[in-house]
Amino acid sequence: MTDAVGSIDMPDAEDEAPESKKARKKGGKRGKKGPFGRLALFYRQIIAELRKVVWPSRSQLSTYTTVVIVFVVIMIGLVTVIDYGFSHLVKYVFG
Repeated sequence: MTDAVGSIDMPDAEDEAPESKKARKKGGKRGKKGPFGRLALFYRQIIAELRKVVWPSRSQLSTYTTVVIVFVVIMIGLVTVIDYGFSHLVKYVFG
């Protein structure tokens, strides 16, 4: 299987510093912590990522909700019309 150009899955050997190879072989900080330490680190990382999220304001949220509801109503109407048409077509063809 070929990797895409610029893939970050497997970095090139010349891109890695010798220090990073040594730290990876020893396990780094993660290998020295117990299961509760790793769990605490996981939750700290979750909270840090949630702080980066740009939450919508109340007006943006109401606008997005209105757009979604209008779209769903339009799609329901479209599917209803198509279903009605197909049902009459089937009744006409098969009697």
